[in-house]
Amino acid sequence: MSSTQDTPKPARKGARAGNRRTAARLGAVQALYQMDLSGSDLPSTLAEFEAHRLGQEIDGDTYAKADDAFFRALVSGVVEDQHRIDRMIDKVLQTSWPLKRIDLTLRNILRAGAYELLFREDVPARAAINEYVEIARGFYDDDGPRLVNGVLDRIARDERATEVSVPDAKP
Repeated sequence: MSSTQDTPKPARKGARAGNRRTAARLGAVQALYQMDLSGSDLPSTLAEFEAHRLGQEIDGDTYAKADDAFFRALVSGVVEDQHRIDRMIDKVLQTSWPLKRIDLTLRNILRAGAYELLFREDVPARAAINEYVEIARGFYDDDGPRLVNGVLDRIARDERATEVSVPDAKP
């Protein structure tokens, strides 16, 4: 997604609807995008999103109320551990297509998803992967959701092997 706006346009209705954690995830992706695009700092971005975006109506789209603590944890965690997260994502991606070449919105979907897989053991890996694939579907009709699924699944298999491994099939 190439855009000069402050945040990506809201995802399709299905990706915005849902529980408070789903809304927090979408808000986190948008906040991370805004920080990358504008260079805004973490405290002002968190404050802006909590006061003016999460659970608000913007341009006729009403956003679901988000779990504010989860939103803060996601955005802060990605910012704090971005170097480790980016290295992990780059390890999964093909060397000819590093993370820095990936569209900014997709990059931040991957970062937020990878953060949950690496640092939020209270969130089941499959649930996190599914949530971020759905967010990607809200922004992309092409291969974006498949890329998110593939990258996050690989990270989950590397970092949470016992949780996501498929038991051997019996003959």
